[in-house]
Amino acid sequence: MVQYGIAINLLAFFMMGLDKQKAKRRRFRTAERTLWLLAFAGGAIGAAAGMYTFRHKTRHRAFGYGLPLLAAVELFLYWRWMR
Repeated sequence: MVQYGIAINLLAFFMMGLDKQKAKRRRFRTAERTLWLLAFAGGAIGAAAGMYTFRHKTRHRAFGYGLPLLAAVELFLYWRWMR
């Protein structure tokens, strides 16, 4: 389970970075639905970290408020599961 959590968060982090690069180059973008799916699959911490690291999707209210909130919930759940 720990390996899954690490993998999904790394994937979500790098997908945010990849989507930011695609946005800069005006290329075909990653769907927001895909980014949210990764977040809800356990990668909200990585997605939120990627959002702030790459300064991507920070103007979208759903991402700006939703990802940090979901990340906090996932942190709590990871903490409860590890105890």
